[in-house]
Order: sequence, then C-alpha cells, then structure tokens
Amino acid sequence: MKNYEDTFAEDNLPSSDLLAETVFSDLPQFQHPELVQCVDKLLDNHIKNGRANRICIRTFEETWTYQDLYEKANQIAHFLIDDLGLQSGNRVLLRSANNPKMVACWFAIIKAGGIVVATMPLLRSKELTTIIDCAEIAICLCDSELKDEMKLVNSKFIKKISYFRNDDLEIGISTKSKKFSNFHSRADSVALIGFTSGTTGLPKMTSHYHRDILNICECFPKYSLQPTENDIFIGSPPIGFTFGLGGLVLFPFYYGATTFLIEKPTPDLLLKAIQDFNVSICFTAPTAWRIITTKVKEYNISSLRKCISAGESLPIKVWQEWFDATGLKIIDGIGATEMLHIFISSNEFNIKPGSTGKAITGYEAKIVDSEGNEIPRNEAGRLAVRGITGCKYLNRIDKQKEYVQNGWNITGDIFRQNDDDYFWFVARGDDMIISSGYNIGAIEVESVLLTHELISECAVVGLPNEDRGMLVCAYIVLKNLNKASDELKNDIQMWFKQVASPYKYPRVINFVDHLPKTETGKIQRFKLK
Repeated sequence: MKNYEDTFAEDNLPSSDLLAETVFSDLPQFQHPELVQCVDKLLDNHIKNGRANRICIRTFEETWTYQDLYEKANQIAHFLIDDLGLQSGNRVLLRSANNPKMVACWFAIIKAGGIVVATMPLLRSKELTTIIDCAEIAICLCDSELKDEMKLVNSKFIKKISYFRNDDLEIGISTKSKKFSNFHSRADSVALIGFTSGTTGLPKMTSHYHRDILNICECFPKYSLQPTENDIFIGSPPIGFTFGLGGLVLFPFYYGATTFLIEKPTPDLLLKAIQDFNVSICFTAPTAWRIITTKVKEYNISSLRKCISAGESLPIKVWQEWFDATGLKIIDGIGATEMLHIFISSNEFNIKPGSTGKAITGYEAKIVDSEGNEIPRNEAGRLAVRGITGCKYLNRIDKQKEYVQNGWNITGDIFRQNDDDYFWFVARGDDMIISSGYNIGAIEVESVLLTHELISECAVVGLPNEDRGMLVCAYIVLKNLNKASDELKNDIQMWFKQVASPYKYPRVINFVDHLPKTETGKIQRFKLK
C-alpha cells in the first residue's frame, strides 16, 4: 500500500531480498505501531507533556523553547504545502549551516509529509545539481547566506526555492497558523535521504524510515551517554551529516534536552560555549579533539561529562592527551551513513583506549573474509554489521548488492576483534597498503607518526611502485613548518623504525602546510593519492 502521493522513494527502495537481516526488532524499545510520525516523539509530545517552556536550542545570540520550535515548524509546514505545493513523499533539499531555523525546517518537512535531503553548507552548485537530479527534488529551503551558490544550480527538477534568514520564507510564514496536523506516516515510510560522502561518479542515496530515526535514539545515546533532560549537547559536525543530525538534533530532542548550535564551529567557540553555557555533551572529530586539547586549559569545562568522537579512527595519542589534560574519557565510535548512526562504541565503564569498542545495544558485528566467512579472533578482516537499522540504497541495486552480503552490512572498514569482543580499527578497506607482501594499515602508520614531537597532523596513503607493489607515503604537517627539510625526513624515518615495525615506515615523506579535509573533518586521502 502506497503511503505517499509522490512514490519516488517507495518505488526505488531495494527489494526485501536485498536488505540486511534485521535483528533485535523484538525488543520493546524497537517496536512501533504501523503508523509512526517521528516528529511526534521528537517535538510535539514535549508540548503535550508540559515541557513547552523548556529550552531546546541555544546559540550565542538566540534562545528557543520547545514551544518556539513547535510553532515555527508548524508555520513552515503550512508554507511548504500552501505556497510551495509540497505533496507527501516529495523530497525537499535543505541547505544551511547549523542554526535554529534549519532545525525548524527539518521538522517542518517531515511534519508535512516530505522527505528531508539535508546537505553540507560548503557543497558547490555542481554537487548540488547532482543531488537534486538523483533524488528528483522539486523544492528547496535554503539559508539566504548560501543564496549565491544555490542560484548557480541548473536542474530541470527544481521548481521552487525559498530562502530564510530575513527573506521570503519569513514573510511567507508570518500569517500561517501555529498549529498543524502532522502527516500520518507509516513506520516504514522514508523520512530522510542521506548522500554518502567521498564517493566518485553517481552518488549513493541512503534512505531511512521514521522508525529508523527513533530506533537510533534508543541505541547509542542510552548505551554510551545516559542523557537526561538537563543535558546540553554541542558539536562541530553539520546537521546535514548523520553524525551531526543524531548528536545535535535527534538525541537531545528525544530526551527533552537542549542543543547548542554554532554555524561555524571552531575549537575556541566550542570551548567558550561549554564554559559559558554549562554544556555537558560534546560531539566532534579526532582532528578537532587534538586541537581542543591544546587550548582546554584556557577555559573552564567542568560541566562537560561526555566526549564523543567519530568520523574517522581516534588515535590513542589524542585520547591519552585529552584524558591527561581533563580527566575525561573520549568515547570513540564508528557509524555509517548507510546505518544512520553509531553501531560500535563504548561507555565510560568499558572503554579500552585504542579500541573502537563493542557492538552496542541494537547491533551485532563480526569480522569476515572476502567470501563472508567469519574469521578467527585477532585477525584483520572486513567489518560486518546487522541490527535495528540497515543499508537501503535508492535506485542502486548494484551498490546494494556490494554493501549487503549474506544478510549483513559490509561497511568497507578493516577491523580485528579480540577475545573480549572489542573491535580494533585497522584501516578503511581502501586504505590498506600492501607492500612487498606486507599488509600495512594506513591508520596504524599515522598513529605512530602522531607520537613524534614535531608532527602536528599526518595522512598516509599507498603509492604504486613497480618493485614493492606499493610504497607507504606520509603527508606530514609539522608544528613548526620552518623545520621542514630532507634531513628531518631521514630523522623521522629512522625514528619510526625504532618505535614501530620497520617494514611499516614511510619510504616517502612530503611536508605540507595543511591536509585536505571534508566539512566533517575527515581527511580526504583520495586527494593525496
């Protein structure tokens, strides 16, 4: 039975035989009625249950209550239907930095029966055009500060663009009712489409149901954070990135807490907000934790109780330096856009520094070989995961078959699992360097290099070589760029052989003034290759 008027998402979902096996759905926290509207739980129920005047969003300039957000989202939902002609099932491009109005638009789209396609603020017109064409998007809500790039988009699908931040959207909603009856969505109706980052060619659309959005709120936050309505969340990842969406919108609102949003987060702004607003939970990437550690003594962060890292592997050196400086343990985690959020992590009671953690409540994981067979403990292999969420690529049967094999989601990461069920990151599948028959994880080499007293950042890739197959090549950012020299390259190589396995040492070293990174803080190794 079709739920939406526009059935694009439903029509392009993979067939049931191409989906990973769902497990743990019989647990009470993961059971839902047939009709589920995720915004009811995340927003509307707070109004019904007497929490309307609690603060839900703070910035350095603004304070919004749950009532404020509820009314604004309702007005925008009316505007989407009445003025922009939204039909249920339409995809709506949402383009903005992290701010209260973006959150209101996010909720409004789903309230009105639309499907959110949130994007990173730094995407250029060509990338936006590709996303719009792939998802056949007719409507866009865009921050007016990003208007110039949006106007360069050239797509036959886009029909209506509305800009907010003192623009036409504010004018359009000014007379709209502050009450709205949410669209009656099914638990298995698509609410969100996320585009995978770092892909080449045609991007992949990952789809997520209303129940998926609610399910992840019962997984990672309960396992690792134990949030309460008194918590204040903060972080650097964009809401257009599912790591940021969970940490800065879904988790705080599910538990009736507060989120602190910063449009252009820097380490100093994060620390200032933690100090001035008593922030208690912080999400950011390993590269940011490294910089924050060097500045933390300048601020009072006594309110901070949970620190979360994801996006890429957390070097043990970064973990240890933060712990030594603050006494706080960074909770590492691995997730995937395909799975919506984190599925392997730790909590403060079971952290093993250097390990990503264990499969959290709602998921199970194992290490498999290229044929999908489980391999012995402590051997490196492909990470396979299944649980309460799973990969559902739209209109990409070829990629669906690659990602889902034998009922498991194959993430593309190389891990090993020890006898205590902890998972240890080795490399991304495409970051494994095979040199003279040795398997060398790029992340392993990076972790060693980062312990050198002169090195600030580094990224390691494999370079093709006729004699050895591949060479280990390191791109290094020095703490003092003036010290770069061929002599220092030799010194680093000799030092590496003394502190780690000699066959892993970087035979090629390039000193650079910065590393290419995505908007979410991931190092773009493909650009270095």
